[in-house]
Amino acid sequence: MRLQETAPTSAYSSPARSLGDTGITPLSPSHIVNDADPNVSEQQTFLVVVAIDFGTTSSGYAYSFTKEPECIHVMRRWEGGDPGVSNQKTPTTILLTPERKFHSFGYAARDFYHDLDPNEAKQWLYLEKFKMKLHTTGDLTMDTELTAANGKKVKALEIFAYALQYFKEQALKELSDQAGSEFENSDVRWVITVPAIWKQPAKQFMRQAAYQAGLASPENSEQLIIALEPEAASIYCRKLRLHQMTDLSSKAAVNGYSSSDTVGAGFAQAKEHIRRNRQSRTFLVENVIGEIWSELEEGDKYVVVDSGGGTVDLTVHQIRLPEGHLKELYKATGGPYGSLGVDYEFEKLLCKIFGEDFIEQFKIKRPAAWVDLMIAFESRKRAAAPDRTNPLNITLPFSFIDYYKKFRGHSVEHALRKSNVDFVKWSSQGMLRMSPDAMNALFKPTIDSIIEHLRDLFQKPEVSTVKFLFLVGGFAEAPLLQQAVQAAFGDKCRVIIPQDVGLTILKGAVLFGLDPAVIKVRRSPLTYGVGVLNRYVEGKHPPEKLLVKDGTRWCTDVFDKFISADQSVALGELVKRSYTPAKPSQLVIVINIYSSELDDVSFITDPGVKKCGTLRLDLTGASSTNVPARREIQTLMQFGDTEIKATAIDIATSKSVKVGIDFLNY
Repeated sequence: MRLQETAPTSAYSSPARSLGDTGITPLSPSHIVNDADPNVSEQQTFLVVVAIDFGTTSSGYAYSFTKEPECIHVMRRWEGGDPGVSNQKTPTTILLTPERKFHSFGYAARDFYHDLDPNEAKQWLYLEKFKMKLHTTGDLTMDTELTAANGKKVKALEIFAYALQYFKEQALKELSDQAGSEFENSDVRWVITVPAIWKQPAKQFMRQAAYQAGLASPENSEQLIIALEPEAASIYCRKLRLHQMTDLSSKAAVNGYSSSDTVGAGFAQAKEHIRRNRQSRTFLVENVIGEIWSELEEGDKYVVVDSGGGTVDLTVHQIRLPEGHLKELYKATGGPYGSLGVDYEFEKLLCKIFGEDFIEQFKIKRPAAWVDLMIAFESRKRAAAPDRTNPLNITLPFSFIDYYKKFRGHSVEHALRKSNVDFVKWSSQGMLRMSPDAMNALFKPTIDSIIEHLRDLFQKPEVSTVKFLFLVGGFAEAPLLQQAVQAAFGDKCRVIIPQDVGLTILKGAVLFGLDPAVIKVRRSPLTYGVGVLNRYVEGKHPPEKLLVKDGTRWCTDVFDKFISADQSVALGELVKRSYTPAKPSQLVIVINIYSSELDDVSFITDPGVKKCGTLRLDLTGASSTNVPARREIQTLMQFGDTEIKATAIDIATSKSVKVGIDFLNY
């Protein structure tokens, strides 16, 4: 039943009609079996787990040897860190040569680009904050393009693959240096984190980029786990001890640390010993359940708010005892409300003062100076706090002042006076002086969006009795966000912030790679099913779906559902259905798999239904002896991390075909 291959010519035409193949029909009774595949537990053995947190604004990796899972090593410090910004991660920036070959990543890419002659710089391709493109592109494909700072276009898949390849090489080099011998890629299990709110195509895109970068291969897909960021955070938060976090409801913390944060002396010494012995930054994760966690009982719920550079991701989890497995209670929600929003507001402010036309030109003509200005803003942005009284100074690059004078014929100072923006002044040292209120105003729209989104979430019945709210991700370091969340929800639940909050996801992703079974139940983001023929029922089925074949009246294009959107799915769970060819003599059986964001789907022609896979079972040449009159074709769908695999088996001959569900190529 090769269904969606021809576009329907009218609203009522049936994709199945014109094709002449008869398709499949459910065997009645169609049995549903949910059982976990026994093969799933046979894990390959890896020497080390390396997790990559590929962020919108900054990225990093961490690793743990499977022999000593309590030690998590965060990568070496990066060359060329920024003033005023901790450089545990490196900026997600990439530079390609004028010939479009990979040149450098992170601080190195930024510094090199920055030192190029302005005319030469225009030939190079510099990209930053490009991860958001995967969230904002509705029809993502393998050919989706990104635009570099000089306006040139380049394939997104190439850029993501280059970035992942860079991390792969860095990590393997660091591991080899530590081990004193060459570390092979096959020794590594890779974990890449993605936002839970990403749609399936974006998650699949990340997996494809990782295959292209050589982290794993489609044949050996188990070597790569795609972890959801809030889930990784959740796993790490389970291990938190009281000294490793700040409970906003019980004390006022400064920047997430309070003066009373003391660590058990013995543990501190052990930690110090490890840190001195290795160049990398090492964290000990005690193999215990943290104190906060031990207050949770079976069925208790908590929310993880992961606020990063690009997105805010909200996930509600529930504890399942005795093992403390996690169950996702409500499908991930969130949106593009990351700290980038604050940068956009700053850019809007600059446009207001200096004119949009000037800012646009300046970005194109002096791209490196624009990067400089945003770096200066970033470190001041991190100094914003609710109780701050003194102004924040942002240095304007000399070329900004110079280019503005050429462009407008008057000085930057004149522009500020004329702009009527009261809260930004000019200081004679060549700086923009922003009042604390002005800086806080830049945060307001983004923080308001986060609070509003959380309010909506708390109205849902599943979320009404939440005990804790864990605030994680790089943007969670912002005291303004901490204060806003505490003020809005402190009376509903306890607001907890892990120390080193920007590394929470990275550390959690390593723990997840060491024990992937900890996440037991997810919510399916989509409804999945196959296209089938059903016996036509007068009055129930629309007349335009009637198909008469060999005297049998069939209803075509019926969507036979495997699983519904927002239904709970256990990882590794198998859902089985049995079908039979509508025409017994048929030897090539084609089963098309479809998905929809809607739960209520009747036909594969309904709006929003997309084809995402085809199983083609060719039974020609299969021995036809003892084939029953009604042939049974068993179809199985298995739900993995972000991958879904489908299999069709001809019961009589045991012939089978497998396919991965594909959201990018249909």
